[in-house]
This record gives sequence, structure tokens and C-alpha cells, in this order.
Amino acid sequence: MKLQKNVGSIDKLVRYGIAAVLVIVGILLWNTLAALSVVLFVFAVVLSLTALFSFCGLYSLFGINTCKLEKK
Repeated sequence: MKLQKNVGSIDKLVRYGIAAVLVIVGILLWNTLAALSVVLFVFAVVLSLTALFSFCGLYSLFGINTCKLEKK
């Protein structure tokens, strides 16, 4: 099963940026709020993977497509 890309280039950059911020905040909070840090790291990984593969399951569920590929 091939997943159709639905995440565009600007959307990817935003996802990578938010993931980087989440990782930094998670590192800063590690000593005081370790559980929250782990949750932030998980969200960062999810955002990075959706950007890497250009596919977001929630976008697919709601019919959103920010990718400007030609429709076949």
C-alpha cells in the first residue's frame, strides 16, 4: 500500500521547526518534569516522521492536502 503525499514543503518546514522547539523544551524540562519531556519527545518524533514521509494520517482523515503534486 502506497501512501499518497498530503504534506507540502512549507508544512514540512513548520513541522520540523515545531519538532525542534519541542525537543529543546523537553531537554530543558527533563530534570523537573520528566514525564512531560517524554510526551514532548514523542510528539516531536511524530511531527518529524510525518514531515519525512510527507504523509499525515489526520490530514488524510479530514481530507486536507497541502502538497502541490499533480493529480494523476
